[in-house]
Amino acid sequence: MTTSFRTLDQADVRGNRVLVRVDLNVPTENGKVTDATRIERAAPTIREIADKGGMVILLSHFGRPKGRDPKESLKPIAAEVARVIGRPVAFADDCIGPAAETAVAAMKPGDILCLENTRFHKEEEKNDPGFVAALAKLGDIWVNDAFSAAHRAHASTEGLGHRLPAYAGRSMQAELEALTKALDAPTRPVAAIVGGAKISTKLGLLGNLIDKVDALIIGGGMANTFLAAQGKAIGKSLCETALLGTARDILDKAKQKGREIVLPVDAVVAGEFKALAPSRVVSVDAVGPDDMILDIGPASVVTVGEKLAQAKTLVWNGPFGAFELEPFDTGTVEVAEAAAELTQAGKVVSVAGGGDTVAALNAAGVVDRLTYVSTAGGAFLEWMEGKPLPGVEVLRVK
Repeated sequence: MTTSFRTLDQADVRGNRVLVRVDLNVPTENGKVTDATRIERAAPTIREIADKGGMVILLSHFGRPKGRDPKESLKPIAAEVARVIGRPVAFADDCIGPAAETAVAAMKPGDILCLENTRFHKEEEKNDPGFVAALAKLGDIWVNDAFSAAHRAHASTEGLGHRLPAYAGRSMQAELEALTKALDAPTRPVAAIVGGAKISTKLGLLGNLIDKVDALIIGGGMANTFLAAQGKAIGKSLCETALLGTARDILDKAKQKGREIVLPVDAVVAGEFKALAPSRVVSVDAVGPDDMILDIGPASVVTVGEKLAQAKTLVWNGPFGAFELEPFDTGTVEVAEAAAELTQAGKVVSVAGGGDTVAALNAAGVVDRLTYVSTAGGAFLEWMEGKPLPGVEVLRVK
């Protein structure tokens, strides 16, 4: 796979200024980073370039500022980068112009510098050629290590790849290898879990997966819409009634292609959507008019476990129930445990991603026991939908 993308293995960084696009758009509270996962993923690339005598110049966005905004500065994030990698990280209070140029000119091989938020300039998101040129002036090589921003054709995520020699960083490389292994060249049979609240946000995903997987396991609120499309009563459960026809079309398409769609056979229902609400398990044929389906039941967990045991590859996006509320996290946690055990036994290659999915798998304590868990949200989803990602396409060997 790595033959189709240029990686750090082909880059000569010694003595060169290396612009490294990382994703430092991390959760913070009162100026302190609360989850450093994305920084930890970028750390090997930063250290490797510095150790090989390159000058590491970090580029990233943070938040959605409208112009320069001190609350959206990368300065406190740069301090966290220094803590994570165990090395000094200098900071320049702009990403182009005199402040950036002066800071870069002062660098020595092995130094690390973080430039200010690229989105302080509106030209970043417009991929403006003049802004791309101003960034390119600061470096000799561009390394993209931000898969999570690769679905955007912005100056620092895509434009620089047309101006400078372009390579994938180690985190980007690991992501591309994992996703290629899971969807483009998988070991069959392939099972996909698609959960979450709404079909409307995942229509492209469901359409693409039906062409690629052997079994499509549907959970979360979107499963209610499929159950309703089959004529089942779902009480007060979340349901997209406008998409019942779409759900039926997806079921028909799967049948024509000989793909299996796995829906819940039982459910945990409650009268209200809140933690520890009184709940009970019912068959999906016995949901009452005042019931809300908030998780899959134990029989469904067993069914999903059996499907996973038959698979060689698993792709997972979205939880099974209202996992953020106890006890409606049980289905997701038990399926996650089953996937982790199969992965550790060498029986399945498991790749998962998407914001809610990562949160649910973290809560289940299995992130380190799956083959690969992507920290990307939109980019992971678009890859699974089969869409080309601008920040990836620019790294391909032509």
